Amino acid sequence: MPERRPQDWTPEEKYAVMIEAASLPDEELGAFLREKGLHETNLMQWRQEMLTALREPKARPAKPSAELRRIRELERELARKEKALAEAAALLLLKKKAQALWGDEDDTTAPKKGRRS
Repeated sequence: MPERRPQDWTPEEKYAVMIEAASLPDEELGAFLREKGLHETNLMQWRQEMLTALREPKARPAKPSAELRRIRELERELARKEKALAEAAALLLLKKKAQALWGDEDDTTAPKKGRRS
């Protein structure tokens, strides 16, 4: 099986090789790198990449993504509709209580069909 290129190594493999290489004396490092099919520049590059990744804080997106904007918009709309529903439920409850107190009186403003005034 042909050896993989250093670019194809996983971060875990790179880390393990870096740790192992750091524990070797300088005299044995060359043989170790040849055995792994690496160059010293690979180790230096990987070390720099890892240090950079550790130093940089996770960047937050400057602008909210389209998905986040849509979620916020839908949450606002849901809150508005929940408020309207609660208000409608309260009005319905008040109407029922009023009917229970005063009975089912006819509305005097609308004439009934079949009767003449």
